[in-house]
Amino acid sequence: MTPLWTQISVKQRKKFQMVVDIPLEKCWKMLNHGPVTLVTSAHGLKTNVMAASWAMPLDYTPPKILLVVDANSYTRQLIDASGEFGLQIPKRKIAQQTVAVGQSSGREEDKFKRFGLETFSARHIAAPLLKDCVAWMECKVIPDATQRYDLFIAEVLACHVDSDVFHDNRWDFGDDPLQRTMHYISNGEFFATGERFSVPTLED
Repeated sequence: MTPLWTQISVKQRKKFQMVVDIPLEKCWKMLNHGPVTLVTSAHGLKTNVMAASWAMPLDYTPPKILLVVDANSYTRQLIDASGEFGLQIPKRKIAQQTVAVGQSSGREEDKFKRFGLETFSARHIAAPLLKDCVAWMECKVIPDATQRYDLFIAEVLACHVDSDVFHDNRWDFGDDPLQRTMHYISNGEFFATGERFSVPTLED
């Protein structure tokens, strides 16, 4: 897998996603609107992907996030072994695959192949990153000796965005509904991220 940012020239901008880095102190903006996420993991020759709705920003500098992963899941096994994971925000375009990877186990099959998920290499972690997302975070678990809960605290080592939908320090999903992020309800139902609007602030 070749890093997506090295595949793209200016002439190819319309053909490929334009993945760019953003400052780490801004990565909290990726999760601040509460989207469903996809978690990728790897250890040795094993890789996996799962859907997760319980992810949130925790700290600015260094940036940290919280992620809940069931202790009995295959993803949890791989993260415990490797100490790292990829966290990405899928587009509505892959809603079907998002549901599917959340309802199946990677112990018995390669979910990337089964559900046609394309990947590219991360910079700092072994876990692959997924195309057709709007943001990607490469994360390193902060060890917790107690580990009493199904909860990880992780430091974000790198944060990347699709510049077509995140630019000028804000989200701009445009008119294509398939480009929007999703908020999971249950039983295969989502809300899509809606229309942006503004209200006066105290500084106005």
